[in-house]
Amino acid sequence: MALTKVQKTGITDNAIDADKIEDGTIVAADIAPGTITNAKLAGSIANDKLANSSITVNGSSVSLGGSVSAGKVQWQTVKTTDFNAVAGEGYFVDTNSVGAVTATLPGSPSAGDTIAFKDYAANFGTNSLTIARNGNNIQGVANDSQISTNRASVVLVYIDATKGWLFTNESNVADLEKVEYISATGGTITTSGDFKIHSFTGDGCFVVSTGGNPAGSDTVDYLVVAGGGGGFGDAGGGGGAGGFRVSNSYGLPAPTMSPLATPTGVTVTATTYPITVGGGGSAPSGPGSNSVFSTITSTGGGGANSNPGGSGGGSRANAASAGGSGNTPPVSPPQGNDGGIGPPAVYGGGAGGGGAGGTGTPAPTGAGGNGGVGSYVSPSLAVGCAGTTGPVGSTRYFSGGGGGSKDGPTGPVGSGGAGGGGDAQDPGTGNNGSANTGGGAGGGSNNPAGAGGSGGKGIIILRYKFQN
Repeated sequence: MALTKVQKTGITDNAIDADKIEDGTIVAADIAPGTITNAKLAGSIANDKLANSSITVNGSSVSLGGSVSAGKVQWQTVKTTDFNAVAGEGYFVDTNSVGAVTATLPGSPSAGDTIAFKDYAANFGTNSLTIARNGNNIQGVANDSQISTNRASVVLVYIDATKGWLFTNESNVADLEKVEYISATGGTITTSGDFKIHSFTGDGCFVVSTGGNPAGSDTVDYLVVAGGGGGFGDAGGGGGAGGFRVSNSYGLPAPTMSPLATPTGVTVTATTYPITVGGGGSAPSGPGSNSVFSTITSTGGGGANSNPGGSGGGSRANAASAGGSGNTPPVSPPQGNDGGIGPPAVYGGGAGGGGAGGTGTPAPTGAGGNGGVGSYVSPSLAVGCAGTTGPVGSTRYFSGGGGGSKDGPTGPVGSGGAGGGGDAQDPGTGNNGSANTGGGAGGGSNNPAGAGGSGGKGIIILRYKFQN
């Protein structure tokens, strides 16, 4: 016998509860739209009775009835001392009375972690807030951030290991990278304005305790001059100058800086850099020794009688041969020039050694050739050093070639090039290259016999910005 539907007029209010209805018995088609009011649903449907028991927020599944942060930060009480920041929190930071404050970011953040900072007392311009990266990049750079403008506010969100924390909101901020400068010891230290200059006249160490960063300084300009070559007696040629290498990343003006300067200095880190200052070559025709700082090597000058080197040695009298090759091994910009050519004629003198700024002069008949001119640097780099003055104002010259001696009764001997090149002598021993200039030595006389001189020792000078 078929069952007849029960009329709703026959059912009293609240007579049917969940226990009276078998699961799945009532389907949507049995319920007329709008017939179930909110009052009838209050507290009556459990989450597990719904088709969807969770929702997705920011890519993460959250169970119904659970809780989640939707990206807002919870602002904390005012911070006045160094503290560790926590994801999901915002911080008012007061540096008005206690001085600079450092906030350290979480060491193991997750994508989407958000942290905010705000200048509480409008005093970051006087006492800054440093945001310590704690091993993760900030804006894709392995440097802390420094907030140093009044009323600044920033929001950081962690994204991944490559970019690390990114600033998503920035208000009243300037450069967000913490300014750090190089700090170092070693050599003779001189201060000139915002720069430190370290001069090494002998072997030593440049010890960097703080490597700085691009916002302050992390680059060292250098002058690396090798030892000059030795001269030769008996109307010999002049020694070649020691290799000359210099950088100008801090933009010293062109009229006082060598055209050989590269615009790229050496980026340093907190470590010890051995310094080698090359000695001058001895007579007869000894090569100068190399000078070395970090990745920069200047080659010792070539000895007289056409030996190669930083600059080449001059040819000897009556040899009719080319001078020694300069810029050997080759670098760019070149570290030196060739020595002068010797004449074939009887009574032809020795040619001049090459210098950093010019080749050695060929020997004219009966006379010696002059050494090639050296090159120069600004007094702002060569503070208190032994470099010689030269044609360009108060600039300091280095790596001048040695002069060649004459062979015969008449004619002058060659002069050393500006930058410490030694003059030739007749009669007598050729002059040494000047100490700590890398100058080549002068040649000695023929009759009576005189030896060539010794090359001048090199020098290394380093310059960097240590404050602003």
